[in-house]
Amino acid sequence: MADQAIGTRTRGHHGRQWLRFFVVGLLLWAASVVVTFATGNANLVPTVILLGSFLVPVTFVVYAFERYADQVVTAQRIFAAFVYGGVLGVLGASVLEAAFLKRPSAPTYLGVGLVEEAVKLAALWLVAWRLPRYTMRDGIVLGATVGLGFAALESAGYAFNALFTMEGLSLQNLVETEVLRGLLTPVGHGLWTAILGGVLFRTAADTGRLRLSGALVGWYLVVAGLHALWDASRPIAVWLTLLLTATQVQWLMIRMGRVPQPSQAQVHTFTTLTWGLLLLDVLLGVALLRGRWRQALALEHAQPASRPPLHS
Repeated sequence: MADQAIGTRTRGHHGRQWLRFFVVGLLLWAASVVVTFATGNANLVPTVILLGSFLVPVTFVVYAFERYADQVVTAQRIFAAFVYGGVLGVLGASVLEAAFLKRPSAPTYLGVGLVEEAVKLAALWLVAWRLPRYTMRDGIVLGATVGLGFAALESAGYAFNALFTMEGLSLQNLVETEVLRGLLTPVGHGLWTAILGGVLFRTAADTGRLRLSGALVGWYLVVAGLHALWDASRPIAVWLTLLLTATQVQWLMIRMGRVPQPSQAQVHTFTTLTWGLLLLDVLLGVALLRGRWRQALALEHAQPASRPPLHS
């Protein structure tokens, strides 16, 4: 009881450490960008990339530790989930995608979703192997942490690639990429793996061990579908824009293998459709995760104690 009281007081005192971390990190990133622009010092580019790519994911890790850490979901395990999800996820996805996914197409986008969600699930399985207790809420938290670890390293890679253009190094492209991916990070990989984590731990709660189940496979396919829709939003928007607005001359140029010049109205239509598809994907993902989270809270309230007992 004394330890619990101390923990409650500490959490109340430092309950917004994640917010302070985010604000300070954001100021440091902005300062790095300004100084890099002002001085043209390329040595600062790695600082800009790392701060921008890791700020949002690491902020969630701090938040998760403050709100949900206990004797099972420890700070060490949260950190391991972030690192495993990032390093193993990116390495595994790169190897599998290079081996099996060669050309952009509809099956390729689905394949990317299947591969990346599988490697993140494998990383979560490794982190959660033989835990003394499984609860749905723990699975959601650790799953989100794994997914955000993956997102952090992936964003760093995209930011690095955005730096190089035909005209030379472009810090503006790098910064724009990091801002966009930073805004979208919470509703991407972290969201999808959180859903899978909740299902994985819910299945393991009754037996005390992780196992493959029909529910897990079904939700894995759903999450991979959300992932594929996210990645394919731009080509789908292009196709819809052409279907709705293309002229006969533009269709003729396409049949000849040439890229037609879009009108300003078509550009606006494409942008609206792209963001609409992304918003649809986000709303579906958030709705599914909210359902999992409510189920997790209901299961905990059904327990005689505030947290389910540890398996011996």
